[in-house]
Amino acid sequence: MSIELEQQNELKELRAEVTDWIKHNKPADPGFLLPQTFMEVGSEPVLDFLREWQHKVWSAGYLGMAWPEKYGGRGLSPAHQNLVDAQMKLARAPICFNVIGLGWAGPLILDKGTEYEREKYLKGILNAEDIWCQGFSEPNHGSDLGSIQTRAERDGSDYIINGSKIWTTMGNYAKYMILLARTEAQAERKYNGLSFFLAPMSAEGISTQPIQKLTGEYGFTETFFTDARIPADCIMGEEGQGWRIAMQTLQYERGAEAGAAGGISILSIVMNDLLKMAAKVEREGQPLLKDHVTRDNLVKLLIEEKALHLTDKRLGIPALCADYPNSLSLSGKLRSTEFYRRMRQYAQSLQGTQGSLYVGDDQAVDGGFWQRAYLNNFSTTIGGGTSQVQANIVGEHVLGLPKD
Repeated sequence: MSIELEQQNELKELRAEVTDWIKHNKPADPGFLLPQTFMEVGSEPVLDFLREWQHKVWSAGYLGMAWPEKYGGRGLSPAHQNLVDAQMKLARAPICFNVIGLGWAGPLILDKGTEYEREKYLKGILNAEDIWCQGFSEPNHGSDLGSIQTRAERDGSDYIINGSKIWTTMGNYAKYMILLARTEAQAERKYNGLSFFLAPMSAEGISTQPIQKLTGEYGFTETFFTDARIPADCIMGEEGQGWRIAMQTLQYERGAEAGAAGGISILSIVMNDLLKMAAKVEREGQPLLKDHVTRDNLVKLLIEEKALHLTDKRLGIPALCADYPNSLSLSGKLRSTEFYRRMRQYAQSLQGTQGSLYVGDDQAVDGGFWQRAYLNNFSTTIGGGTSQVQANIVGEHVLGLPKD
């Protein structure tokens, strides 16, 4: 039997196994609103529920499947993890909330970390014991990471951190932060004076202030550093290498690099969901699906969604990517987040006056699901660099356009 055929049989068995596991282990409705994204974890009950769920998924062997066994994984192929994630999405299983660890910090530590760092951090990321957050954006600099002002000054065996970060997802619950700070104020190029830290959030002098989102949740915080001391061995790489390491981290966040541990980070809301909604919403006594203009618009969105799925498959065929290497991976975040923003916005427009209602209103279509989904989508078009920044990246690194 060929290796390829053997793996196909193995994956077929895994699909049946994980489908049965989900059937018997998917948690019941907890009685409170569960997050649609990992950026909505703003209360202890939600945190406890999701932490228990992620630990259960990992204990069953369905998280970190492609990570080495010695760090808590299973040493299998990414195809195994992709299959499990797909089945979890189909079943609408809860999200695995520790996304900054699972998708960004973890792959970075696997690729660039020391053996000490891998042994110290990776298993805690998988089993949900150690929550991670990201300290990149600052109040006055947004996506302009090169201009950050948070300072890290060496003082013997410590670094002293002063400054602040904003939009820190789960900052008030995190044990560790991937932190970008300035270690050299007078560097010839602003990017050269930055360093990258795996910083403990328990250090004295670090505090957080929750930020309420449009949706009402408190998934973000502003994080303040006031003479906060962290051990010098928290630095990743050498002083001045922070920009390069941060850019690799953003490649994971933007979906251009592999290595994530898996798990669902965002509830999958697809065109089939929109079609179901359009079938039950009526206008002038008729289902919207009978309206010709609505049908035409829905077909256009269906075509675009299918194109996104086919583009993901195209990524695995080098000959189809030869003309503009990395163009698909670098543009993936921009294409997908903007599509789902428009799709969710259209879903609201189909509801007429009910489109202005929200979660908690008895007259809201699907309990305000689409309104909440639309507002949540803004975090995906901003996080990891705004859509405008993503367009610049494509222009400069794919099309070769000048920065000015």
